[in-house]
Amino acid sequence: MMVGAALDAADIRILSAIQQHGRLSKARLAERVNLSPTPCWTRLTRLERAGLIRGYHADIALARLADVFTIVVTVSLGNHSKRSQERFEQHIQQCDEVVECIATGGGMDYVLKFVSPSLAAFQQTMDGLLTAELGIDRYMTYIATREIKSIQPDVARLFDARRR
Repeated sequence: MMVGAALDAADIRILSAIQQHGRLSKARLAERVNLSPTPCWTRLTRLERAGLIRGYHADIALARLADVFTIVVTVSLGNHSKRSQERFEQHIQQCDEVVECIATGGGMDYVLKFVSPSLAAFQQTMDGLLTAELGIDRYMTYIATREIKSIQPDVARLFDARRR
C-alpha cells in the first residue's frame, strides 16, 4: 500500500484534479496536472491500484429529486469487545439506509448518517437495528433540518500541511 510519503507533487495534483472533476479523459487530466498523457495515466493507474482512489461518484442533489430526511444517530455499545464491534460494523455494512458510519472515541462509539424517504422508514430501520441484538446500549437521534456544508477535504492542502 502506498503511503503519503511516497506521493509526489504530480500524484497530489492528479488526486486533486479527479477529486474536483471526477473521471477525466487521459488528455484532460494530463492537461490539468501539467504532465504528458501517458505518464499521467500510468500514475493514475498506480494510484488506483494502491487503493487511494475508492471510486468515481457524482454529487447528487437529493433534495432536488425528492423529499428525503437526513438523520444522524450516535450509538454506544454495551460491550466494547472487538467481537461486539465487528458484529455491529458488519451489520451496518449491510444496511443500505446508513450512508456513513464512523467509529469515534469519547462518549459514543459510532456516528451514523441515515438518508431515508420518511421518518417512519427511518424508525423501521432503527427498530431493525435494535431487534438484531447488536449490543446497542443507547443511541441519540438528530434530525437534520438543513445542510450547511458538505464537501470533500482538499487533498493538496492536507498533503502540504503534513509536509510542514
